Amino acid sequence: MESKPHAVLTPYPVQSHINSALKLAKLLYVRGFFITFVNTEFNHKRLLKSGCFKILDGPQDFRFETIPDGLPPPANDTTQDLPSIADSTRKNCLLPFQNLLARLNESASNGFFPPVTCLVSDFTMFFTIDAAEALGIPIVIHFPASAYSLLGIAHYENLLNRGIVPLKDESYLTNGYLEQEIDWIPGMRNIRLKDLPSFVRTTDPNEFFLQFNIMNVEKIRRASAICFNTFDELEGDAVEALSSIFSFPLYTIGFFPAFVSQIQHNNQLLSFKYSLWKEETRWLDWLEHKEPKSVVYVNFGSTIIMSAEQLHEFAWGLANSKKHFLWIIRPDLVNGGSVILSPVFLNETKDRGFIADWCEQEKVLNHPSIGGFLTHCGWNSMTESICAGVPMACWPFFADQQTNCRYACKDWGIGVEIDNNVKREEVEKVVNELMDGEMGKKMRQKVSEWKKIAEQDTRASGSSYMNLEKMIKDVMIKTRN
Repeated sequence: MESKPHAVLTPYPVQSHINSALKLAKLLYVRGFFITFVNTEFNHKRLLKSGCFKILDGPQDFRFETIPDGLPPPANDTTQDLPSIADSTRKNCLLPFQNLLARLNESASNGFFPPVTCLVSDFTMFFTIDAAEALGIPIVIHFPASAYSLLGIAHYENLLNRGIVPLKDESYLTNGYLEQEIDWIPGMRNIRLKDLPSFVRTTDPNEFFLQFNIMNVEKIRRASAICFNTFDELEGDAVEALSSIFSFPLYTIGFFPAFVSQIQHNNQLLSFKYSLWKEETRWLDWLEHKEPKSVVYVNFGSTIIMSAEQLHEFAWGLANSKKHFLWIIRPDLVNGGSVILSPVFLNETKDRGFIADWCEQEKVLNHPSIGGFLTHCGWNSMTESICAGVPMACWPFFADQQTNCRYACKDWGIGVEIDNNVKREEVEKVVNELMDGEMGKKMRQKVSEWKKIAEQDTRASGSSYMNLEKMIKDVMIKTRN
């Protein structure tokens, strides 16, 4: 009897990328794959500390392994510095990863589980391409952000060659230069420089993430395929434009939340989750006592670090809106210190607000009391919000978030933007519009329409469903005997 195909998944070691890769791993698992999911040793320790032990006791054919990331452990239980972890994995992870693959294949030869037949790697973990080539097996690149953001990144080098980037000096961040339209990128209409992934906002031509992403685009040209957590109706123009840049197949296989909710309903073994912070549950009882669509959910993701001043502007904007809110405030959310909210604010909002360190976000968004989501526009958060039918107030911070915000607010009709220089008056106004205004009602209707499309596309015979089947058949198991 033929053994199962064995996929090894390697996410970039931050919470959002891990979440996306884990959902993809579950989709492959229910289609007959043996799964090995590779964490860094540092994140594995955080996983144990967070209390997510059940994930390690899952199915015998869904395994977790670790490799070192090459960095000394930070003093506190926080997200590692993003440039440092990106640079370190690039330089230090290939050999440990190859040793892991050799060990897996040695165990396979002893009959413990199938040999490794394909790799699935995060866009930023491109060292895995060398490993795939050495073994002669296919590798699928998993791009965990929006397709539009990759399209912007793919034109970073053109921006440099045209002299648009880097900026001449710091004044160009505020003098209107970023408002210029970039009208020469196929597949992107009415895009300004400020709407592209934020690493273009630099005066340094050697800025780390600018050059790192240019390198990524070149490296992944050697891959077998790339897949996106999106669907054709939402980002088809971007995928079509990207297909003229890359010679390999591109597959839209999302939204993952809609896909995974179907399989988890039928397979309790796949209900496990992965959290690097200990999740609170007290908020659930609090939400149970609130009216439908009456609560604003506020969460700025797993990596954003804001100033104390920005935190306080958001706090008083929420307080002055008079709306009920559930606010997730990570211990490391504020730059340079612990989160301190004034006693006056806490007293003002004690009957309307609930603050927690971390939560199971999809469970929150799908609760009937949630009427709006104040978000940083990370792609996971946006896909989860769309799949829950919840409109968004958008405060993009960095990376792909500006691009996601632009399309959410201008093209998809599901969001309203808060200015980067956040002020409490604007927060109050936007929150009230989101929850009670005419624009909020239109956004709620539009996001419900996108939700239905996502659900249809991920059902049997839907476009995302068929694309996943095609990717598996044509790329991931094509070379098997």
